[in-house]
Amino acid sequence: MKNIKNKNYRMHKSIFYFVFLLFTVHVGLGQELTKQEALRLTLENNFGIILATNDIEVAENNKDILNSGYLPTVTGSASAVYNKDNIEAQFANGETNILNGAESDRYSAAVNLNYTLFDGLGRFYNYKRLKEQYNLTELQARETIENTILQLFTVYFEVARLTENVGILEETLGISQERITRANYQFDYGQNTKLDVLNAEVDVANDSINLINTRQQLLNTKRDLNLIVDNELAQAFEVDTTVNFINTLQIDSFVEKGLENNVRIQRNQTSIKINEYDLKVSKSGYLPTIGLTGSYGWNKNNNNAASFLATSISDGLSASVNLSWNIFDGGSTITRIKNAKIAVENQEIQQKQIEQEVKRDIANALGNYKNRLSVFQIQQQNVLTNQNNFERSKERFKLGQITSIEFRQAQINLINAQTNKNLAKYDAKIAELQLLQLTGQLLNIEF
Repeated sequence: MKNIKNKNYRMHKSIFYFVFLLFTVHVGLGQELTKQEALRLTLENNFGIILATNDIEVAENNKDILNSGYLPTVTGSASAVYNKDNIEAQFANGETNILNGAESDRYSAAVNLNYTLFDGLGRFYNYKRLKEQYNLTELQARETIENTILQLFTVYFEVARLTENVGILEETLGISQERITRANYQFDYGQNTKLDVLNAEVDVANDSINLINTRQQLLNTKRDLNLIVDNELAQAFEVDTTVNFINTLQIDSFVEKGLENNVRIQRNQTSIKINEYDLKVSKSGYLPTIGLTGSYGWNKNNNNAASFLATSISDGLSASVNLSWNIFDGGSTITRIKNAKIAVENQEIQQKQIEQEVKRDIANALGNYKNRLSVFQIQQQNVLTNQNNFERSKERFKLGQITSIEFRQAQINLINAQTNKNLAKYDAKIAELQLLQLTGQLLNIEF
C-alpha cells in the first residue's frame, strides 16, 4: 500500500511539474497591440498599400500640366563645319586660280519652338481622361486598403479569440489539476477507486494537449499578424479582446447609401467616364490640327579665297502657322470611334450588372451580420446556463453525489459554450466589417 502511495505521489508530482511548465511557458504579459496601433502599422508598412500609394503618385504625375500636351516644345541646335579643299577656280576673263589647302568654316545655332494651337479638342479630352484615370487609381488604392484592413482585423480578432481560448483552457487545466489532487487524497483514504485517479489524470493530459495546441495556434496566428503589419513585434504582445458593435440605426443608414458609396460601383462609374473621353478623343480625328512654329537662327561663314565673300554673318527670326486636315485616313478614325462606342456601351452594361451584384452582396452581408449577432447573444446566455450548471455539478461532485464522468461532462459543456461564444463574438464582428466594406464605410469608422 505504501509503494502504491509513493508511486501515486511521484506521478502526481510529475503531472504537477508538467502543468507548472505549461504555465511558465505561457506567452506572458507583454505590450498590448491596440487596434489603432495595428491599423497604423499596416497603413505605414504593408507592401500592398505601399504599392497602391506609389500607383497614385504615378497617376498624379500623369495628370499634371507637364503631361497634358498644352505646353510648347522648345529645341536648340548648333553645328560647326570645317573644310580644307584643293580648288581650281576659272574666272570669266579666262584666268585660272589654283588654291591648295583652301580653308573655310561655318557655324550655326538655332532655337525652335513648336506649339499646337488646336488639335480637334483631342488634347482637351485626353487631359480630362488623365484626371479621371487618377480618380480611378485612387479608388483602386482605396479598395486595396479596404481589403487589407479587413484581412488585418480578421487575423487580429483570430488572435483575440485564441487568446481568450487559452485563458479558458488554462482555467480548465487548473480545475482538472485540483481534481487530481482531490482524487489522490480520496484514494489514499479509501474514499474512491484507482479508476477515479486514472480518469482525472487522463483529463489533465487531454486538457494539457488542448492547451499546448491552442497556444501553438496562437503563436502561428501572431506571426500572420506580424506579416500583415510588416513589423517584427515581440511574440509576447497582447491584443485587445473587447468588441463593440455599431448601433442598428447607423447600420441601416449605411445600408441605405450602400450603392452610392460602394467602391466597386464608383470604380466602374469612373471607368465609364474614361471610356467616354476615349470616344471624344477618337472623334477629334475628324477635325483639323493647327500648329505654330517659330525659330531664331544665327549663322557665320568664313569662306575660302575662291568665294566672293570672305565672311558672312546672319541672324533672324522666323514664324509660321500651319494647318493639317486628315480628310481621309483609310477608315482608321471611323473604326476607333465605333470601337470606343462599344466600349462605353459594355461598361454601362457592366455597371448594371455590378449594381445588381452589390445589392445582393449587401443584402447577404446584412443577413449574415444579423444572424451572427443573434447567435452571439444566444451563446452568451448559453455560457451563463452552463456556468451555473458547472458550479452546481462541482458542489455535488465534492459531496460525492455525482460521478467524475458526470462532472467532466459538465466541464466539457462549459468549455464548449465559452469557446463557442468567443467564436460567435468575433464572427459577428467580422461580418459587421464585411458589411461596412460593401457599404463603403470601412474607412470611416473608429476601431
